[in-house]
Amino acid sequence: MIRSASLLLLVLGLLAAEPGYAQQKRATDKAGTEKPRKLTRREKKEMQRQAALEAAKAQQQSQLTEKDREMSAAYFVDGVKYMLLEDYPKAQERLLKAYQIDPNNAAINYKIAENNLLIGNLKDAANFAQAALRLDAKNPYYYLILAQIYATQKQYDQAAQVYTRLIQDVPESKSYLFNLADLYLAQGKLNEALSTFDQAEKEFGTLDEVSFKKQQIYLKQNNLDKALKEGEALISANPEDIRYVLAQAEMYAANNRLPDAIRVANQALRKDPENPQAHMILADAYRQQGNQAESEKQIKQAFQSPALGIDQKVRILVDYLKQLPNPAVQQTALELADITTRVHPKEAKAYSVAGDVQLLSEKKALARDNYLRALRLDNSHFKIWQQVVLIDAELTQTDSLLRHTNQALELFPNQAVFWFYNGVGHMFAKQPQKAVKALEQGKKLTTDNPELAAQFDTQLGDAYHELKDYDKSDAAYEAALTFDANNAQALNNYSYYLSLRGKELAKAKELAGKLVKLFPDNDTYLDTYAWVLYKSKDYAGARQYLEKAIKTSKDGTVLEHYGDVLYQLGDTAAAVEQWQQAKKAGGTSALIDRKIKERKLYE
Repeated sequence: MIRSASLLLLVLGLLAAEPGYAQQKRATDKAGTEKPRKLTRREKKEMQRQAALEAAKAQQQSQLTEKDREMSAAYFVDGVKYMLLEDYPKAQERLLKAYQIDPNNAAINYKIAENNLLIGNLKDAANFAQAALRLDAKNPYYYLILAQIYATQKQYDQAAQVYTRLIQDVPESKSYLFNLADLYLAQGKLNEALSTFDQAEKEFGTLDEVSFKKQQIYLKQNNLDKALKEGEALISANPEDIRYVLAQAEMYAANNRLPDAIRVANQALRKDPENPQAHMILADAYRQQGNQAESEKQIKQAFQSPALGIDQKVRILVDYLKQLPNPAVQQTALELADITTRVHPKEAKAYSVAGDVQLLSEKKALARDNYLRALRLDNSHFKIWQQVVLIDAELTQTDSLLRHTNQALELFPNQAVFWFYNGVGHMFAKQPQKAVKALEQGKKLTTDNPELAAQFDTQLGDAYHELKDYDKSDAAYEAALTFDANNAQALNNYSYYLSLRGKELAKAKELAGKLVKLFPDNDTYLDTYAWVLYKSKDYAGARQYLEKAIKTSKDGTVLEHYGDVLYQLGDTAAAVEQWQQAKKAGGTSALIDRKIKERKLYE
């Protein structure tokens, strides 16, 4: 009798709880009384199946002793504890022991499914979740875990079917319409998602999140009018929330509705006059309209706001960097860089990007100052140190180059580039011995970089020459040219120094001749070749190349050389005139005054 009573209660409960039935309008006769509705074959079959399950469950439960129930419950609690501790193997062991005692317990099946899901055993997870659902079709959590298992395996259709059953079969479960709609979105089923969101709105009214998602769907469907309509609804429903106004303005701008974008962005500024996003939208819209002055004004106003984050400002400035050097954008880029450092004085990246803008705008000293400010805030950036020493070297600022390379070497002792420029700095300072020490140390770090090793060899050739260690100087140049036979600095200095020493003039002529073939208009290289010819007593040839060089060069050394050649060719007056011009230009030999005074060549 107990079993019969429970079965009767189950059937009555199923009839009462079935959401599909509750939602249907009952047919009424003319007198207004309800007509009984016949159950469909499917409904009858489902009722029979549930009744059979409940009967089997009741029978099995009746066969369990009190001790069995206690043991199963103990294993179950133990398993849940281990799941909380994330010891999933022990949790699985305990839960399966509980299952062996009480296999028709829906909660045990559910927890085994959950544990299998956590360890990635999706097949077993699905089987146990389905069992839990068969045993208790009114528990929403059993539907949810089964849907999650399907979704994890990208079986979105099955997951959607589970959500649909949940919404139909379990009372008070309409909130899962949102999950179902999101699932459709994940599959790209936009129409189904829209339909489901519409159902949710009928149940719960208009919701901002739903309106926003519908708007995104309309955009994907290229239905701009409906997307804009949803946006206007969001603005009307949230008159004080500027986010929706800005989103609407961006939508207009993205779809080339520029007057509307400007109108709505200004609407946002009336609510928040300093809003940087509104200014950025206006800047972009005016730029597309060709109103460059207004666009620049708006972007500068946006940059004045700390609310426009440093990362976004850096991204914008990087876009400007890609256009430099370009006079049309250079001034704006420089002003935006200055604003960025002023608004974000404690951000290293603000000074770093400002330095990049200034460097590409040929404002090297300013760039170096900003790089140094960045390093004072964060000295860990190798590339910024590298930029600093490169600028020092380009500006030939010896003290700065030595100071900054020494600082960099304290942080990056294994970076060859800093040893290289430290050596260059000592060469600038007329300290060839220290230069050799730095260059030899740095060269040891170039074993896997033959190109960089060749640059070290070129500098070592210069340094050893200054020390009058000519064998090592020649060997260094030879090593550099072995790697790169067209190394201009090595070709130039090696041939010039050979000519100064009066050694291997044929080789010097070959090296310098190759150089002027590679760079026929370079006045320095033309002077080198001319001087090799001069040392070879080919004065006419030397004159030819020097006359070409002085067309573009006002260097004192070149002019002095030209005077020497003219003297050797017997034109003393012209020689003295060139020596006088050379003295005015500077950079001449120590004999220049004597040459002028005595109108005679001294070497």
